[in-house]
Amino acid sequence: MKKLTYYIDKGKGEYEPFYEYTTQSVGIDELYARQLCTYFIMRGQQYELISNEMDGEEEILVIKDIGRNPHVLDEKVFRGKGLNIEFRRYREMENYKLLSIIPCQTHFDIIRYLLKDIVDIPGIGQKQVTSTEIDEDRGVYVLYIKDIGEKE
Repeated sequence: MKKLTYYIDKGKGEYEPFYEYTTQSVGIDELYARQLCTYFIMRGQQYELISNEMDGEEEILVIKDIGRNPHVLDEKVFRGKGLNIEFRRYREMENYKLLSIIPCQTHFDIIRYLLKDIVDIPGIGQKQVTSTEIDEDRGVYVLYIKDIGEKE
């Protein structure tokens, strides 16, 4: 793998290149972490992953623009503050309440969480992951969680 390219699905079989990362600009571990995120936030817009593909040495993420990214009061910007994962409550009616922040040393630490259906959050316990997100604007990975077995 040498590069990761995001394409926006414009509909009717049309795809537009949106953003690209290479192994020269970020580590391969970050390229893998990005592929595990259900949502991608950039420039105030929210995108949903609809396809994860490969073409030779290129990794391709096809995303769909789903509109403006909703902001919540307790959002923090993590740019320049290392790698972090936020754990937020899934329910919109709770305004995606922040439950915990875990600092990580590497993207491999982040990948460990992104791969799981059930995560163990220090001080909180086990929770079920409902979706994952890379918020490029804030420089943080976000896992949305609910209680194990909780109805959506």
